[in-house]
Amino acid sequence: MKLIKPGLVQLAKNLRANQTDAEKILWKCLRSKQLENTKFRRQQPIGNYIVDFISLDKKLIIELDGG
Repeated sequence: MKLIKPGLVQLAKNLRANQTDAEKILWKCLRSKQLENTKFRRQQPIGNYIVDFISLDKKLIIELDGG
């Protein structure tokens, strides 16, 4: 069973709705399996954290800092 800190799911939804310019640009490249047919999720809660982008199949997390 996954334990997710209360309120983290709503925070992730808010982050998806208010992406930075860098996140918007990268998401255009990652969405719809455009990168080597790999599915990515954005602003995904994992434990007590929210990761910017994740591919569960490839076990890959991408974090962006700054603009």
